[in-house]
Amino acid sequence: MRLGGPIPASASQTPDEWVAALRERGYRAAVCPLRPDADDATVAAYAGAAGRADIVIAEVGAWSNPLSRDDAERRRAIEHCQRSLDLAERIGARCCVNIAGSRGATWDGPDADNLTEATFDMIVETTRAIIDAVRPTRTSYALEPMPWMYPDSPASYLRLIRAIDRPGLGAHLDPVNIIRSPQEYYGNRAVIEACFRLLGPWVRSCHAKDILLHPRLTVHLDEVRPGLGGLDYRAYLAELERLGPDTPLLLEHLPAEEEYRLAAEHVRAVAAEIGVAA
Repeated sequence: MRLGGPIPASASQTPDEWVAALRERGYRAAVCPLRPDADDATVAAYAGAAGRADIVIAEVGAWSNPLSRDDAERRRAIEHCQRSLDLAERIGARCCVNIAGSRGATWDGPDADNLTEATFDMIVETTRAIIDAVRPTRTSYALEPMPWMYPDSPASYLRLIRAIDRPGLGAHLDPVNIIRSPQEYYGNRAVIEACFRLLGPWVRSCHAKDILLHPRLTVHLDEVRPGLGGLDYRAYLAELERLGPDTPLLLEHLPAEEEYRLAAEHVRAVAAEIGVAA
């Protein structure tokens, strides 16, 4: 397993600065610091710096809404995903990641139509269009699971993979995003194990967060810093390691550098307990 996390843009102005910032934090995996319009020379410089420093570029983010009801926004999003996947291919990232998208007004939010068969079919069509435009051989396009859009469970993710049926498709895991009930919260070890049992051959990159169930009505779950919630990190890290020692795990969504330091400390402490290098 390779732990990583975001690096401030101010610390990534050159490949050497980027590598130094990663090393300072003890990270062995990273988010791609470049935008899709980066020229080939710049891409090669960052890829070379990562290779020399033994840094795995885990993912290129393509965050956008390819399912928007607004046709112009939808076209822009699909184009952005295609260009981001091309960047992932050029730089040798393990994947280009996005959510499937939402039919609602908020690009990553819930909508009554998100979990319908019609939208499932739209995700299949859209994802094929993104992959077919690039036909990657070194990277994969992957969908991050979400609680209110497909893929919303290991089973629905596997169903999507089979329906999309493209060799350029991978899987991206964030177990916190699919824990939606007390049953899943207290039984999250089984959720984690199902993710890796069903999706293991496709997993390219993973996110590190935690989740906390609050004792107030109605059911209220919050994303929190790793170590402050109920996610079974022993099970999570063990499954990651079984996939291979180079599987990336990226910290995210924390408000300050100190929070990232504390999160990394927790992940590394659990990893040490179970004999996993982070």
